[in-house]
Amino acid sequence: MKQFEAPAQSLGGFDAETAAALIAAAADMALVIDGDGVIRDVSISNEDLGLEGHKQWVGRTWSDTVTTESRPKVKALLQDVAAQSSTRWRHINYPSSHGPDIPLMYSAVKVGGRGQVIALGRDLRNLASLQQRLVDAQQSMEQDYLRLRHMETRYRLLFELVSDPVVVVDAATFKVLEANPAAAKLLGDVAKKIIGRQLADYFAEGSRNDVASLLSGAMLAGRADEVGAVLAADGQAVKLSASMFRQESGNLLLVHLQAREGAVMTPDGTGSALQVALDMAPDGFVVADMEGRLVTANKAFLDMAQTPRLDLMVGQPLDRWLGRSGVDMSVLLANLKQRGVVRLFPTSVRGLNGASTDVEVSAIAVPDSEPPCMGFAIRDVGRRLRSEPKPQGELPRSASQLKDLVGRVPLKDIVSETTDMIERLCIEAALELTRDNRASASEMLGLSRQSLYVKLRRFGLGDLGPEQDKA
Repeated sequence: MKQFEAPAQSLGGFDAETAAALIAAAADMALVIDGDGVIRDVSISNEDLGLEGHKQWVGRTWSDTVTTESRPKVKALLQDVAAQSSTRWRHINYPSSHGPDIPLMYSAVKVGGRGQVIALGRDLRNLASLQQRLVDAQQSMEQDYLRLRHMETRYRLLFELVSDPVVVVDAATFKVLEANPAAAKLLGDVAKKIIGRQLADYFAEGSRNDVASLLSGAMLAGRADEVGAVLAADGQAVKLSASMFRQESGNLLLVHLQAREGAVMTPDGTGSALQVALDMAPDGFVVADMEGRLVTANKAFLDMAQTPRLDLMVGQPLDRWLGRSGVDMSVLLANLKQRGVVRLFPTSVRGLNGASTDVEVSAIAVPDSEPPCMGFAIRDVGRRLRSEPKPQGELPRSASQLKDLVGRVPLKDIVSETTDMIERLCIEAALELTRDNRASASEMLGLSRQSLYVKLRRFGLGDLGPEQDKA
């Protein structure tokens, strides 16, 4: 603290009244406190403080007049002033029954030789109000920022998962800013490589002017009608539509692409009314290559396989979903390659979420097409099978096909299939006898609970919780 250079000469002539006036003018509130911490006099120059009962403070300890959390600060302030002539400022609150606590900033000075202390207080309500407004503004900004983050997350998730090809284009340069996976697949390129290129570059020479006119019209009118175009990568015909929207300070174009003549595509990329009908058919239909890898499928098969998007299935082995085991698919493919046609082959479709659907498969091999492929018509017969009463202990329908496997499938595969069938029947019987009590069923079968859960998951029996699934 910077002291007066000559206080004796400059202030020595002041009497008590003058000193009191100076102290009252220097602070919004002043307290005279004795060596025991008891208030001996009070001066309040700011009547707007609204301190209640301050006239009765004389004779009470200073700690009794402040809020509970401020009492340690009062004690520390008095200890500091006892050790030295002055102290640093401390924030102390007074209770109020008409609103929030009243904040004051105090400093103390020791005067006289009897341990007397003068505490000088400054009103902090305006500063506290400003601080509260700052905190409210920061909280509001945080809420707005969090809301924007949630909106961006929902937009990004929707943009990535939507099955329709969608591209966001800069309205000024017609360069691609964003492209979802469906658009990248349709354009025949990786999404990261598409960003920054002209959208027209992905179309044949004869279609680029039409694409540029579509984008220009959308930029001027806000929306443009559909136009036809041909992709440069594979010559596929598509339809485009565009609409403009504003983001921050710029204009962007949302371009929607759609393959002509329906959503189901054949290996050569063409479409037809027949394909549209197959896509909307209630029975599943799948096209696979000669190695059994899925090329395309209709919506009914996607529902059976519990897969939301076709692009997640393309290129995957068909036996990932079709067949009770690898033997079923081996028999089906062997018959197709030998005879060219298979009718009413009984098997099942396994969904990604564990559901199993009994089906009948009729298939045909088309080795002379370009490229060669196989078609599978898959009919759900679960309701029909459930409506037919089965004799007690009857084996699954696949057992009647075991003799047809001889000569086409190795003996070890036939034995493995039969073993799986018997294991499944025994587990089903144990679960039925114990009323689906997994612990009792495992003891009945002589298996550990972990082994039972592995077999339940393998055969698709029952619903396993997350903890059981990890067992």
